[in-house]
Amino acid sequence: MAAEAVNVKEFQELARQVLPKMHYDFYTGGAEDQYTLKENEEAFKRIIIQPRVLVDVSGIDPSTTVLGFNISMPIMIAPTSMHKLANPEGELATARAAATCNTIMVLSSSSTYRLEEVAACCNAVRFFQLFMYKERGVSAKLVQRAERSGYKAIVLTADTPRLGRREADIKNKLIIPEFENLKGLLSTNVVSDGGSSLAAYAKETQDASLSWEDIAWLKSITNMPILIKGILTHDDATRAVEVGAAGIIVSNHGARQLDYSPSTISVLEEVVHAIGGKLPVFLDGGIRRGTDIFKALALGAKAVLVGRPVIYGLAAMGEDGVRRVLELLKNELELAMALAGCPSVEDITRSHVRTKTAKL
Repeated sequence: MAAEAVNVKEFQELARQVLPKMHYDFYTGGAEDQYTLKENEEAFKRIIIQPRVLVDVSGIDPSTTVLGFNISMPIMIAPTSMHKLANPEGELATARAAATCNTIMVLSSSSTYRLEEVAACCNAVRFFQLFMYKERGVSAKLVQRAERSGYKAIVLTADTPRLGRREADIKNKLIIPEFENLKGLLSTNVVSDGGSSLAAYAKETQDASLSWEDIAWLKSITNMPILIKGILTHDDATRAVEVGAAGIIVSNHGARQLDYSPSTISVLEEVVHAIGGKLPVFLDGGIRRGTDIFKALALGAKAVLVGRPVIYGLAAMGEDGVRRVLELLKNELELAMALAGCPSVEDITRSHVRTKTAKL
């Protein structure tokens, strides 16, 4: 059936068939009632594409630039943890697929291969995602290692002062492997209260005191640009500009943190307006179709990041599955661009979509 998968949903079903229930639930689950998890996808369905006709679309160019780096499509790989739970090749397979597709992978600090191993496995542009740990020296060492290994930007996750309540992981008594990047720095062997070991680990290690003032410290220890991930409001977007962020990722952590927070696509335009073109704005959460990507670009995103779809491809078919998922989304986007009368991503404008609140 793998050869017949023609959309992301079908790759998800393939992943369900091959993954242990604990791991499938970990990858797919959200926080508490999972309202935001559902809304991340459903909100896209309330946005209508308004196509233009009689436009020369004989050549479609979906390429773009991110922080000055040329990529073949406005689709990057979001930071997701523990890829070895999906496939033994883990992040190495994901990185190679990203390189083949000429796009950017954001490596999670909670990866199951060392950041140096991922950097050495193929030649590509990649960013490094950072949690802020209670022991700031740990965060500093990770940043320094990433910079030495050729990573081109830091993606600071800003929405995890505490871990969201992920009830499937609690019921399944999720067991996490050791995080390779943290060997010799932090241990994942923490005492759980009988629920999720990830929740116990996060409680022990992640810094709930992280604030806007700490961005200056982070900038002082690296020459890499810093993107802030987890922005959902006008005010926070404005603060990100003030503290010198190089970009913003509109994200609700895949709906795994605060349930009943807004879907990312529903607040994208608010954030874009707050930024006023000063910084690039990216979006993750709920992307399952090329038309979703088109809608995000029309509302002001420079590019999108996909997380779960990549994991589904990795679980189903390894490196080839990740490549196929990326190519599938790219091909769907190209088709949407052609049918909407947009030869390039620069041609996709706000006038190409109508939201629920827009007047007819």
